[in-house]
Amino acid sequence: MKIVLDVNLSPDWLVVLRAGGYEAVHWSTIGPHNAHDVEIVAWAEREDAVILTRDLDFGAYIVLEGRTKPSVVQVRAKRSAPDRYVALVVAALRQTRSMLDTGAIVTVDLERVRVRSLSYPSFES
Repeated sequence: MKIVLDVNLSPDWLVVLRAGGYEAVHWSTIGPHNAHDVEIVAWAEREDAVILTRDLDFGAYIVLEGRTKPSVVQVRAKRSAPDRYVALVVAALRQTRSMLDTGAIVTVDLERVRVRSLSYPSFES
């Protein structure tokens, strides 16, 4: 799985993710630090990469646009240093791999992992 880290996450995440067998790159090595979310989404979609971020805007944009890709993993924490969340994020990546491959938004916090499929329409009854 290819992962692009948003600029709001430390490049220290790269070491951890690569050690876990993921192909990871930090956005700062691809494009401008102040790139709009649309640009990062377009790159991730072209490269079939998952966006790893602390930002809720990616998921909102993708859902509002009706997109099914790219997938987004949101780390919900005030402090998101890899040492505190790495086990949770890596476990979430493994557990949700099939959904991330087809399109999903995965939210990881200290208490749980939530998954929303982008491939199936949501509805309320």
